[in-house]
Amino acid sequence: MPGIVVRAQFSELQSVFFPCQHSASFSVPAMRAALLIQRWYRQYVARLEMRRRCTWNIFQSMEYAGEQNQIKLYKFFSYLMDHFTPASSERNLIAHIFRENEVCRDAEWERYFNYKNIEVPEFYSGPHLNFPLTATNATELVEAFRTKQQLHSRYVLQLLVETWKLLRILPNINHVSTCHSKEITICGDLHGHLEDLLLVFYKNGLPSMETPYVFNGDFVDRGKNSMEILLILFAFLLVYPNDVHLNRGNHEDHIVNLRYGFTKEVLGKYRVHGKKILKLLQKIYSWLPLASVIDQKVLILHGGISDTTDLDIIAKVDRHRYVSTLRPPKQRKSSAKNKQSDQDSWDEDNMTRRRVRSMTYSSPGVSRPEVQRHSLQTLSSQVEEELRERRRRAGFSLSHGDLHNSLSSDSDSDPGENLETDAEDWKQVVDMLWSDPMPIDGCVPNEVRGGGCYWGPDITREVLEKHNLQLLIRSHECKQEGYEFCHNRKVLTIFSASNYYEVGSNRGAYIRLGPDLVPHLIQYQASRSTRDLTLRQSVGRTERSALRALREQLFAHKSDLISAFQEFDPEQTGLISLNHWATAMESVLQLGLPWRMLRSQLVNHTQDGKLNYQSWFKELAIMEPNTQLAHTNLLETLYKHHSNLETIFRIIDTDNSGLISFEEFRQTWRLLSSHLQIDISDEAISDLAQSIDFNKDGSIDINEFMEAFRLVDRTQQERSNSTLSGVHPHLLQSEHPTKTLLVSASPHFV
Repeated sequence: MPGIVVRAQFSELQSVFFPCQHSASFSVPAMRAALLIQRWYRQYVARLEMRRRCTWNIFQSMEYAGEQNQIKLYKFFSYLMDHFTPASSERNLIAHIFRENEVCRDAEWERYFNYKNIEVPEFYSGPHLNFPLTATNATELVEAFRTKQQLHSRYVLQLLVETWKLLRILPNINHVSTCHSKEITICGDLHGHLEDLLLVFYKNGLPSMETPYVFNGDFVDRGKNSMEILLILFAFLLVYPNDVHLNRGNHEDHIVNLRYGFTKEVLGKYRVHGKKILKLLQKIYSWLPLASVIDQKVLILHGGISDTTDLDIIAKVDRHRYVSTLRPPKQRKSSAKNKQSDQDSWDEDNMTRRRVRSMTYSSPGVSRPEVQRHSLQTLSSQVEEELRERRRRAGFSLSHGDLHNSLSSDSDSDPGENLETDAEDWKQVVDMLWSDPMPIDGCVPNEVRGGGCYWGPDITREVLEKHNLQLLIRSHECKQEGYEFCHNRKVLTIFSASNYYEVGSNRGAYIRLGPDLVPHLIQYQASRSTRDLTLRQSVGRTERSALRALREQLFAHKSDLISAFQEFDPEQTGLISLNHWATAMESVLQLGLPWRMLRSQLVNHTQDGKLNYQSWFKELAIMEPNTQLAHTNLLETLYKHHSNLETIFRIIDTDNSGLISFEEFRQTWRLLSSHLQIDISDEAISDLAQSIDFNKDGSIDINEFMEAFRLVDRTQQERSNSTLSGVHPHLLQSEHPTKTLLVSASPHFV
């Protein structure tokens, strides 16, 4: 085959350089020239491919690091819930996100989510829905969202309530059958990319009895149209309940939504009823099926499997108990008396502030630690050790096979109420939503993401043989071509959000599966601008975006990096070798990147092969916001843990107003400082709060605060300023002297 390609290219070159000569009389010098051109072209393409893979590693490493930080923060909150008393103010700040799926009568839920009293004004020009929905309603909804219209909150709530009612009667595993006249279409992650969903519908057809679909989770987060995607999918589910199948993904989780954007999107689009919409979506998430099986031969699930995966167990679990899969639910042993107590605790007027009882930690063979009424200030010396212990008991530091035993021995107790964790069921669900395949045999904890496992080809064979299956289709990972086979083509990853990291970074794809069960893959690119780009232009554009995001990370870790550099500079010359630079970079950022390959992209100047690391940070072209704060360590903490801080803000903002008080602002920073094991003075926090309270009303706008302290690429801002040079200066100047107008220059994984 390579010989055929060479001869074909050789013939093309011959026709170009010597159109009048017969191939038999082709000269030796011309042949050598053709081979040199061919060799150069192959090297050129290889270099571009290397740059593309390196860029991909940057994006993926930063994405997974963000997921790991999310889980670490959530585990820290779990620690606070388990070790702080109900009276502590710190515990009350986060208690509402940990409550179990409330046990209450359906009538109470419907009364809380009552949409009948919401009036649709006459001037509303968006789509109108009639229930039960028809195919025409669903089609009109698609067209309305295509033209940027918004569905009224009255219809949103009604649509979500009807979806919740339907999902409750569906099994954990959908069983789908093909027939000779139709194929089943399988879509992977969409992540709020409405343009990708619309393109799939355009190419493949709208869902119908003749065109059935399986959507494999992660409908929301990161993209800007997650709500529209959910409403479209739910509408078609109601119209064609036997032909549209939705699997749950790891982002169908209200805790994950706090960090990755969906919570913010809903509250921005539905300011009045957004809180109810989010609450109802929590219920819907927990009732989404976990997997689908086609013709008893093809298993479709979001993440993957493990060495303990058992479809018989999965088919029987109470999936609605897993409101968030990041924390195992507690199952009450006692009887109807406790259930009635749960119903009595239902608070219709303020669901999110339901009181959570105090718990103490115990396990067989381990003495129960005494629970003290300590504050966050005294916690800093203990929390990391305790958090590691909790993570160990949660299974994240153990071999994957030991997870069940560890979790079974980790039960919480409370006077008058016994609680137990159904660790096996929880582990089954977590593995399905969070796991990734690996090329070698075995099954190990997924330390990169912080949840689930890595499983090898041997585990794939065992699970497929055990359940008489022939193919596993999963999603969960972005692939450059939109899909990827592994494990001897027994595992197929499908990802349907094109341009996931950056415009041109990847294609999207979907699968058509007929009665022969042979997957037919269709690739696409939703952005028209990328279709006209050459390979070099596409790689260069994506590479610049990845490097901007990486430079922001480097600048945010400036102090840690300087300390690491100084360890290789005992004589304090300010110079280190490039090898030491690469070693220090990985030791601080721990992104697993090929730093030596990235050296030419990140280091512009050296002195006799050595790097002046103090001046190097100036070369990163990162601009800090123009603040009047003198607390440098506070600012660096803000830059470095920007996403964690915003997550805590969103949690504390229980009324979803977008505003928090000074006291809540201080409590946020105390939580963050305890989580990070750092000392931040109350004076520094107060100065920061006062500097950002522009209108002096004693409250802080979360969005304004996060934007005012976002790192920006200097070169990108200079280009933006030059673009805006024709705009009147008054329009670019903030009315507040401490606030700088900043334009974000890179993708943010929030």
